[in-house]
Amino acid sequence: MTPGSLRGVQGVIKSYDPGTRTGNLLRDTDLAEIELGPDALAGSIFRMVRQGQRVVFDLDEHGRATRLRMG
Repeated sequence: MTPGSLRGVQGVIKSYDPGTRTGNLLRDTDLAEIELGPDALAGSIFRMVRQGQRVVFDLDEHGRATRLRMG
């Protein structure tokens, strides 16, 4: 699996800083820690996310989580 090829991956928010809009999540399939992309919440229903929140996301070309949506 290459970055940019994964769509609709599920995971859980590990950390999120609303001030800097940075954070990480854990992918369900292998518990890999994935950084949130700078546009992870752009165009989504979320204004912010909280630790432990389940989300569905895509991976961008840099391997970062983007396009967060309800999980």
